[in-house]
Amino acid sequence: MQNTRISTIVNVASGQISRWSSQSWRRKSLILISLLLGFFLASVISTSTGAKSNLDVEVAAVTVFIVEMISRFTYSMKRVTLADGSLAPRKLIYEMLNSLKIGVTYGLFLEAFKLGS
Repeated sequence: MQNTRISTIVNVASGQISRWSSQSWRRKSLILISLLLGFFLASVISTSTGAKSNLDVEVAAVTVFIVEMISRFTYSMKRVTLADGSLAPRKLIYEMLNSLKIGVTYGLFLEAFKLGS
């Protein structure tokens, strides 16, 4: 790939974000924010489709498809084994996607229990 200005900016920015999120509490806070964003997204999905009541099946199919693709993407990656035999942590973006998926799933289950269905 050519070394253009935009690729340089993206590489520098991703390096800075990677160094910034290398601390444990920052990494955990980003994962928690992603979980809460997924929970909020589930509330938005259920509210917006419940108001119209004509796209319920389509939105449910799309949501299940996206959740399954995130699961496939997250868990199909090989994890590196460290010298002491333990597994290296996953990349931050994979952890955040997985946390978003968990938040959406939990939020939709909670909405279903609130509706009593």
